[in-house]
Amino acid sequence: MSGELVTIPARGGKAAQASAGQHIKVVNTHGTQVVDAWAFNARDLTEWMSMEASRASFMKLAAAVGDTFVTNQRKPILTLVEDTSRCAHDTLMAPCDRWRYGLLGVEGYHDNCRDNLHSALANLGVVIRATPPSLNLFMNIPWTPDGQLAWGEPVSPPGGYVVFRAEMDLVVALSACPQDILPINGRTGRTTEAHFAII
Repeated sequence: MSGELVTIPARGGKAAQASAGQHIKVVNTHGTQVVDAWAFNARDLTEWMSMEASRASFMKLAAAVGDTFVTNQRKPILTLVEDTSRCAHDTLMAPCDRWRYGLLGVEGYHDNCRDNLHSALANLGVVIRATPPSLNLFMNIPWTPDGQLAWGEPVSPPGGYVVFRAEMDLVVALSACPQDILPINGRTGRTTEAHFAII
């Protein structure tokens, strides 16, 4: 991939490989779309970007430009090098899955980030046995001093983006979150495509 923008389809997922030193740009094309993100060591898929280890590393609930996410083996994997989104990208909430939608009253199947992750990786011939926590790009989860959380509406402008530097050879997976019940993708319930590039 030579820097061209790739579509993450609305309610779907995409995955790609990146080499150490390359940059991964994720664009919130319409400004209202959460993108769940995962990264895996290309040489050992049991090593992945860890939200809990990353929070312990940069000692914050959300990363800022210059902060490095680490793996479940405490190794650097992605560094946030640019951010025009005005978001505190969420590191707390689990990716949505079919059980979550059942708890929200959905009957039958609902597209979800967990399945998007596994499907996107399968398209690269990659299989993982677990579903790691996601980095929820552009997701607005306000918190209060007493630890209360809320489902916030989007604040990223259309075309807002983040850029990460790969700190190892990795596989990245991205899901345009299909959540249309809670307001994280806006109160209209409309989910949209997003875009990314490996540079």
